[in-house]
Amino acid sequence: MYRPVKSVSISLVSVFLLSPVFMTGSSSKADSPSDKLIIYLPKDVEPKAAVHDPLTQEATALYESLQLKKYGLARKAFAYAFKGYTSLLEKGKLAKDGVLSICDFSQSSRRKRLYVLDMEQRKLLVNTYVAHGRQSGGEYARSFSNSPESHKSSLGFYVTRSTYYGEHGLALKIQGLERGFNDKAESRNVVIHGSQYVGKQFISNNKFNGRSFGCPALPAKEAPTVIQQIKNGSCLFIYHPTKNYITQSRLLN
Repeated sequence: MYRPVKSVSISLVSVFLLSPVFMTGSSSKADSPSDKLIIYLPKDVEPKAAVHDPLTQEATALYESLQLKKYGLARKAFAYAFKGYTSLLEKGKLAKDGVLSICDFSQSSRRKRLYVLDMEQRKLLVNTYVAHGRQSGGEYARSFSNSPESHKSSLGFYVTRSTYYGEHGLALKIQGLERGFNDKAESRNVVIHGSQYVGKQFISNNKFNGRSFGCPALPAKEAPTVIQQIKNGSCLFIYHPTKNYITQSRLLN
């Protein structure tokens, strides 16, 4: 059973660029250009409080030890996934608590943007292609919905459930845990399944991977193996830097 490390020692280096600020309107000697400086932080630098937060430190350590940047996973995608995963662990929502799966929909569908992580052994188990909903976008997913018949992907945290055999062969039910974002997944028949319109061979003849009706569909040959690894109670996180979700998700805030 995975349990977060209580403290991690990390050396963080930030680069600060200093530039004079010319004030407008009323001013005094104290407001002269030579006395006023503004500090510009690099875009990926977190606020000081966040950087020193133990959970953030642990997420950073894991991201680096797993070398996830090399595989294209966005640092923020992993940080958010780890935060929600830890929260679900604490609430006892995960029966299979050593596995974390992340769909990084900030990436092109031409990229291998599904990551399955073994959180106990701290290793990457799977990195493969995954489709988004046909109404979410073309090569890139840009729009998301929880509504029936929207044919869009739904963001947020899920827990995997049981398997069954359907029109695509072995498939996996997933339960959306976030009201308003993905809690209608079951009624929409959003499941994980394999498909011929996803994978290296399909991309070789098309501009980007095919799209689903909202399901995170996997390459047909790989789907059964992935499904067996993540079924029955593991955490799945579907990520995109959509402000509405990031700021309103209860698991992230």
